Amino acid sequence: MDSEDSSDFEEEEKEKEDGDEEEDDDDDDELMLFILPALYLATTEIETPGRNRTSKRSAATGIVTTGQASVFGDAKWICKLLEEDRGQGYGKLRVEPRILLELSRFLRSNNLLRNTKGVSVEGKIGMFIYMLSRNASFHKLSDRFKNSRETIHRHIKACFDAVTAMTGEFVKPPSTQTHWKISSDPCFGPYFENCIGAIDGIHVPMTISDSEAAPYRNRQGSISQNVMLACDFDLNFVYVSCGREGSASDAAVLYSAIESGFQVPLGKYYLVDGGYANTPSFLAPYIDVPYHTEEKEQGNLQPRDYRELFNLRHAQLRGHIKRAVGLLKMRFPILNVATAYRKDTQLKIPAAAVALHNVIQRQGGDEEFLSDQIIPFVSRKAVTLPSGDDTYGYDVAAFNNECDMGNALRDGIAQRMWADYERSMYMSVFGIEQSGLEECQDPWPQMHLRM
Repeated sequence: MDSEDSSDFEEEEKEKEDGDEEEDDDDDDELMLFILPALYLATTEIETPGRNRTSKRSAATGIVTTGQASVFGDAKWICKLLEEDRGQGYGKLRVEPRILLELSRFLRSNNLLRNTKGVSVEGKIGMFIYMLSRNASFHKLSDRFKNSRETIHRHIKACFDAVTAMTGEFVKPPSTQTHWKISSDPCFGPYFENCIGAIDGIHVPMTISDSEAAPYRNRQGSISQNVMLACDFDLNFVYVSCGREGSASDAAVLYSAIESGFQVPLGKYYLVDGGYANTPSFLAPYIDVPYHTEEKEQGNLQPRDYRELFNLRHAQLRGHIKRAVGLLKMRFPILNVATAYRKDTQLKIPAAAVALHNVIQRQGGDEEFLSDQIIPFVSRKAVTLPSGDDTYGYDVAAFNNECDMGNALRDGIAQRMWADYERSMYMSVFGIEQSGLEECQDPWPQMHLRM
């Protein structure tokens, strides 16, 4: 984004009163549209660059109003723009006209967004998705959507407010019932029945002033915010925590989320990686125990003890958060680059992307992994980011006090798993029918998590 765009956006808040007056002007302009002579409207085709807008006449009033066809036209035109700008294969990301329409209906019916002169709710959301998927500057948005920068500023701000308000509707805690992907798989069902999801941290690049940069400087030396994400096994995000500094550990970010209201139902747990404490609510793998390496996959090697087997199954199941994050970043590459928006706007971007991701998933998003999708997106400011903490640094006292209980829970699961595995292998070798014990396929060749 151009620096002048950033400063323009900052000035918008300083000129709030002027902005309010402009919105009042929009209301007046809309009213004028309805009192224009019906004959004029009936004989004039309203066009927006790139698409044709259709209208219909009310039999009762004789006034021509925007019909459903024009609303669908907005959504269809916007999706065509996205497809053209992002390249072949974008349709697989499931941003389709029907999804824009459903989201727009929700926002409109809940009074979170409304049509204004020349721009429908569908058009505003289209601008917002375009911005997130292209890291588009206000200049680019103005050129693409044929609106002034001032108008674009207002619409983007309104969309941020609307998407923030709807987050509670679309980003919800997971079900406490055992997910079918666990209950139906003998590798997982008897052992992870109390698992409700997986957690990971990602670093999102930022651009901030030198005076504020120190706490946001991560261990790679770049500037970022550390974002905590939790997902269920349908690849829906169930929690997002934004705003923590890049220097904060993953465990510290998780603890901040707990202090801000993130809860784990009693007796349930999320799967986490080795950068978190192993507790009854957050189950981590055994440290310094090999698993899911390419050498094991290629050599078809067997786990040597209960810890290796646990780590393997844990990694297979926790792969859902990797896939969910992969989908999120493919849909919204703005998460991969530093933008020039003001700081508080940058901090909101991950949560907005998560909410829109869940909308897409609910409206028929596909779990097909998208690593083969090539989306042209060039960062003007590439940065090196941490991939997550490798080990837990024992920097959160509240977690340290629960590690013994977490270790006991993990050992219990791992040892039951190993006992069943050894029994299965013994019966397989001697050709004994496994009565009452479903066969679990040799896990090593299946460790293609597509992450």
